[in-house]
Formats: sequence, structure tokens, C-alpha cells
Amino acid sequence: MSELTFAIDGDALLWTGDGEYLRIEPWGKNSVRVRASKMHEIQEQEGALLPQNNQVSDSHNYGITIDKPNRTAELRNGDIVVQAKASCGLYSGSGYEEPRCLLSFYKADGTPLIQEIPSGGSLNLRARWFKPITGGDYSIVASFTTPENEKLYGMGEYQQNILNLKGCTLELAHRNSQASIPFVVSSAGYGFLWNNPALGNVTFGKNRTEWRAESAKQIDYWITTGDTPSSIMKHYADATGHAPHMPEWGLGFWQCKLRYWNQRQLLDVAHGFKQRNIPLDLIVVDFFHWPHMGDFRFENEFWPDPKAMADDLHSMGVKLMVSVWPQVALASENYVEMKSKNLLVRADKGEDVGMMFEGPSQFYDATNPKAREYVWEKCRTNYAELGVDAFWLDEAEPEYGTYDFDNYRYYAGPNQQVANIYPRDYNKGFYEGQQTIGRDGDIVNLTRCAWAGSQRYGSLVWSGDVGSTFADLRAQITCAIHMGMAGIPWFTTDMGGFHDGIIDSDNFKELLARWCAFSCFLPVMRNHGDRSLHTATGKETITNSAGDHRSPSGADNEPWSYGPEMEQIFRKFIAIREKMRPYTRELFESAHIDGQPLVRGLFYEFPQDKSVSDIADEYMFGPDILVAPVVEAGARSREVTLPGNASITWTDLRTGKVYEGGQKITVDAGIDTIPAFARDGHDHGLIGML
Repeated sequence: MSELTFAIDGDALLWTGDGEYLRIEPWGKNSVRVRASKMHEIQEQEGALLPQNNQVSDSHNYGITIDKPNRTAELRNGDIVVQAKASCGLYSGSGYEEPRCLLSFYKADGTPLIQEIPSGGSLNLRARWFKPITGGDYSIVASFTTPENEKLYGMGEYQQNILNLKGCTLELAHRNSQASIPFVVSSAGYGFLWNNPALGNVTFGKNRTEWRAESAKQIDYWITTGDTPSSIMKHYADATGHAPHMPEWGLGFWQCKLRYWNQRQLLDVAHGFKQRNIPLDLIVVDFFHWPHMGDFRFENEFWPDPKAMADDLHSMGVKLMVSVWPQVALASENYVEMKSKNLLVRADKGEDVGMMFEGPSQFYDATNPKAREYVWEKCRTNYAELGVDAFWLDEAEPEYGTYDFDNYRYYAGPNQQVANIYPRDYNKGFYEGQQTIGRDGDIVNLTRCAWAGSQRYGSLVWSGDVGSTFADLRAQITCAIHMGMAGIPWFTTDMGGFHDGIIDSDNFKELLARWCAFSCFLPVMRNHGDRSLHTATGKETITNSAGDHRSPSGADNEPWSYGPEMEQIFRKFIAIREKMRPYTRELFESAHIDGQPLVRGLFYEFPQDKSVSDIADEYMFGPDILVAPVVEAGARSREVTLPGNASITWTDLRTGKVYEGGQKITVDAGIDTIPAFARDGHDHGLIGML
């Protein structure tokens, strides 16, 4: 009877059996979406895919065929083919008939991509496993056999110096400095999105790939195929959303520290840039410029006239960004109202507190549309209308004090089922809010976390509160590459790392110099960190006029704070950044139009060169510039792999010397430079500037 359980519903292929409902349908060019549920029909749920993509990619190269005698069915959508093999037989262990359906995915020319794991005979394995949660939904596992020697890239930001993710196990959950974005690209020619925001994990093993969700109502994933990584990334952007236009002020240098604690200090720094003739596009007012978390406003005593401050900055051509946290302190002027209107996250057990930093607080529920509207209205009135140009959406994971994930519940559902959409919806609220006041084309949300689809809400993800060490610097290279491969083209880091940079330490100055050079070749060049001094903490005690504690400020973090040599290094790379504006603008447009990352692993531009597929300490900034950061303390030279073959040339941007591709060279790398090479003469006027 199993041949009778295949059916066609519009453009979708259906199968039912043993309580399971399976739906396979086209979803964009050369792509398909697969959903499976147990004991209920397929439901529309929170996910990353845009609804308008449930259409065939090419009506002339699309079709569904069902072969009843052989109990098989096939769906073809452009260059991707899904083969479904049904079976129904008596299983001796249970003593009854067990209907099954196994899916395999191919390119149109027959090249295999991935396949759901078979039953394994007496092993009685299930590719789609629904483990019941008593009285609730299911813990689910989807298992696939994949090419043993494939290379995998993407998945967002995990603080590890690993480029090829094959062999890795990754937590599907957000933490400070970890952004879990469940999209991966394979060198075997496919991209795979786990379209499920539940907490869980994924294992990319040699023998199988397993995606796990701790609690979910159904399985939901999307697969695309392409001849190159760039074509796969375009399909993914079409399916989940394109990054908007990056405004011109995103192309230059941004200044920040922990923290400018009053209006005068911030303006003095901005004027200091102008007096020294150092280009500056944006300056940031960091956290605790408010009386209490959740007040969503400047504290008048320290910021007496924000409108005049913004006007002064704008007269200098400098944009103003303000930090917003999603925490609402129990002491906040808005806490009772927000609690009464059900606008806060709720703890299922114990005290209803999400974090204790600078006092007990709970997070606002960004998955609730009314909560997003409430918070935006406060920020519109207290920030945007006073001249604030952009928002820094910190704590976007959100960062629970103990990461006791399963103890919290959102408007969208229990944390275990929907947790990972929080940063996306947090950004969505501010993006859509700014659209209502006419800022289309001028929206950038600096944010500490993201999920699949966040890119369409102007999310500029930075890598979180990472340490100030060379090991952390190395990890930022792979973070940048993997974020781009996860569909988030806008990425930046805290220059020099966030934690514990000592401004009068020669060791830290060396690290900062190397990080400054690296940041010059990132989508956004941004200086930030919690700085200190050897002789003093640099974190003076701050109180208001009533004697109440206020969060301390860090030591100075401006280019001139580190002495003349470091100031010259900052000046040099900010000048290079300015020179690259036309090129960087092109890269942001490519991200907007075609979903292309700005930071690309060498494999991206040279997929046929197998020797570069695992190189984790070099990258391409767009198609033209190869960057090889110095990531070892004390190093004054480094080995550089030049990809491709002799038909490709690489011009050293420091000396103008030309090399053939397909070789390794060792180059000098003084403290004030970075090895960088132009591909086939596309130097963008940078020769001699490095």
C-alpha cells in the first residue's frame, strides 16, 4: 500500500505513513524545502525562509513523477533532484508493517549531494527521528550520509581557529561571542539550512551529519545546489533575504571605548579627531549612559543636551551611535508597565530574573511584536528624535547570567523551541522602527548576535567580548569567514579585543597594531575595548549627584592614547581605508545584490585549488585583495600561500613586486604593515601605502 501514500499538492510532493507527514517542495532556484511532522499536518512556524520563495526556479525544468510499481517518486527543481523511496514491510521486532520513506538529493546530472541515512538492516535506524517529550512535542534528529572528504564552511561564529568544519560538533545556541547560524556550504556543491530556531547541536561526522533539536514540532530544512560557493550564497540570500545597502558612513573608521561616560568627554574626543585631521565616520555612546537598564534614555546629569551633542557631531560629518541593551532592570522606570503588559521574557522556575550584571534585570521579549513596538517607541522619542543616527544592539543573544536556557519562555514559545530567533527579532524591531521614520537605505544595527535571516534587518555583527590575545586574533579570521558563509556579510570585531588591553603595555600595543591592520580589511573598521593601565585601573569610580553608583569608564582608547608610533599606525590604516572606499562600496553592493560575503576564504575564489581549502590564517577581501594578517607575537615575517596557478599574478601592495600564483613565499611584516596582495593587477591604488 505504500505506493498510494505519495501525492502531489500543487508544486509539492507529499508522503504519509506511520503517523508522519512529509512535504517536499521547490523553494527558490535549484533549491528545495523539506518538512516532516508527527501526528499532525505540516505547520507554518518561525523560521528563516522568506515565504515568496515557495516557487519553482524554472517551469521548463521542474516536475514531479511518481512510480507506483517501484514505490518511488522524484521532484526536480532546476539543478536539484530529490528522490523519495518508500517502503513498507513487516519488521520482526515490532511484529507489524512499518511504512518508511528515504530521501536522496542529487544534482540534475546525477552527482550525489547528500542522502538521509538508511535503516541499516537490523540496526533499524531512522533518518527522521521524533523522540516524544512526555506531554509535549518532540526531541528531533535528522541524519544524513555525506561525502567523507567534503569541506564545510559557515554556521556563524564559534571562537575556534578551524576553517573546515568537517569533524566538528557545534552547539546550536547563542552565547556572548557565539552566534549560531545553522547554514553550511559544502565543497561537494550544496548548501544546507537547518530551518529551526530550537536549541540543539549539529555533528559533521565522517560517517554522518546529525542535526538535533531539543524540542520542536517538526523537522524543517532547505537544500540548494550550485557550481561555486558564490552561486550557493546567491541562492541562500534569495531564500532568506539580502543585506540592505550599506550607507557611506559605514565605509570609514568608527571610534568607541568602554565607555564615554558624559557628553563633554565624547565631544572632546570627536573634536580631537578633527583637530588631528584623522578621518572619523562614527562615534559611539556605549552602555550605562542611562539611569537604569530598560529606561532607554540618556541620564540627564551626564548628558544634558543630546540634541546639541548630535548637532555638533553632524556639523563635523560624524554620525552618532548609541548602545541599547534588552535588559529591563527591576529598578527601571519602565519595569512595572512592561511586566504588566506581558512584554518581558518569563522565567519558568525560580526568581524571574535573567541577569544580575549591575543589578537584577529581565530581558524584554523581542519575539513579541508589541514589545518591539514599545521599545522602539521609547528609543525613537529618546534617541532618534534627538539626532541619534544608529543603534548598537548589545546583549543580543540574550546573555543569560547562567545560560540556563530551558528556564525561559518567550511570546513565540518555550526557549528550547525558539531561542535562536531572539537576536533576529531584536534587530527586526529596530530596523522596521527606523523604516517608519524614513531611514531606508541608512540603517545599520551593530549587534552582538544573529540568526539565519538577520542580514535582511541591517545586522552588522561583531564578534563579542573576545580576549586581547593573539589566539583571539587568529580566531577572528575564521569567525569572519564563517559568518560570511552563513549569509551575514556585515561583520566586525573589537579592535585589539575587548578584555584587558593595557594601553601602556608594549605587548598590547603590538597586538593592537596587528589587529588595526586586520580591521582595515574587514567590512567595518571599528576601534573598541575595555582598556586599563599598569599604574591604575583606568576605571574611575563614578557616581551621580545623589551618590548612586554608575558604571565605570575604561582607560583611553583613541589612536593618540598609545603614543606617537601607534598613532601613526592608526593614521596609516585609516588612510588606506579611505583610499579603498570605492572598492569597499562595490563589495557592499555585491553583498546587497548577490549575497556575496566581503570576507572570503581562499577556497571561495579558488574552489578548484584544493591546497587552499583549509587555510585559516589568510583570506580574500572581496575578489581582488589577499590579506595575510600577522597572528604571532614577535613575528616580523610570515609565510603566505598565493592561490591559483601561474596564470594568476599577485602584486605585493607594499613593494609592487609581482608573483605567480600556486606558490608559498615568505615576506617581511614589520609592526606597521600587513602582507596584502592584489590579484591580477587590481590594486585599487594601494601599492606603496602599506
